[in-house]
Amino acid sequence: MRTITIDQLTILLVEPSSTQQRIISAHLRELGVINIDCAQTGKSALERMKQFEPDLVISSMHLSDMTGTELVQTMKQNPSLASIPYMLISSETHVRYLTPLRQAGVIAILPKPYALQQLNQALFTTVDFLEPDTEDLEDQPIEELRVLIVDDSPTSRHHVRRVLESFGVKEIVEAENGKRGIEFIENDYFDLVVTDYNMPEMDGKEFTEHIRQNSRQASVPILMITSEPDMRRLAAVQQSGISAICDKPFEPETIKRTLKTAVLGLE
Repeated sequence: MRTITIDQLTILLVEPSSTQQRIISAHLRELGVINIDCAQTGKSALERMKQFEPDLVISSMHLSDMTGTELVQTMKQNPSLASIPYMLISSETHVRYLTPLRQAGVIAILPKPYALQQLNQALFTTVDFLEPDTEDLEDQPIEELRVLIVDDSPTSRHHVRRVLESFGVKEIVEAENGKRGIEFIENDYFDLVVTDYNMPEMDGKEFTEHIRQNSRQASVPILMITSEPDMRRLAAVQQSGISAICDKPFEPETIKRTLKTAVLGLE
C-alpha cells in the first residue's frame, strides 16, 4: 500500500524570478503541497540539497549562474544527489538544452505557462517514482525476469534501471548501443528489452530489426523510450516490430504496464 501522498512531498523550487516563485508556489499549494523551499541560483540550490534532500527539485531553465540542464547534470554526477527527482518548468524549446535533460531521466518537462493539470500529473509521477504501486504485480515472478537496457546515455540507463528495480526486477543488463546489445542478445536470454532510438554504432531501429529478423529471441517484447521528435522516423520504428514506444521523460506507469501486458501477459 502506498504511503507517500502529494501533500507529504518536500519540494525545492529553483527560480530566479520572485514573481514566478510566487505563482508556481501558489499552484503547488493549490494541489496540496505544503513543504516548499525556494532558491534563486543553481549554486544555492545545490547547497540546500546538501543540507536536506528534497523529494523533488523544480527548476527554471535559465538561472543566473547555470542552466537547468547544467543543474541536473551536476546533480546526476553527485552520488548523494543523483536520485533526487527533477522537473523543468520553462518556455525553452531548443533541443540543445532539452535533449540532455530528457536523457538524464527527468520526471517531467513542463512549458511555461503550463496547465495546472500538467503540474498535477507531474506530481503524481513523482509519487510513482518515489514509491511505485506494485500491488497488482504481487504474486508475479518479477524477480525472475531478465531485462536488457540499451541506451548510450549512462544517466538514462540508470534512470530506467531504478524504475525497473522499484518494481522488483533484479536481473538487469546494460548495453551502451545496439551493436553491444546484439552481443548480449546472442549469448543470453531476456524477458524484456528496453532501448533508446538515437545511439551510435547501431540505432534503435536497426537493433530492433536485427532482433526480429536474425536473433533466436525474435519475439522478445521491446519497449522503446526515446526523445526522437520526428514522427516519420518513429512511424518507421513502429513498423520494425517494437511492442511499445514512449517519450522521454516517461512515467513509471509505462514500464509497469509493459511488464504486465507484454511480459507477464496480464490484462
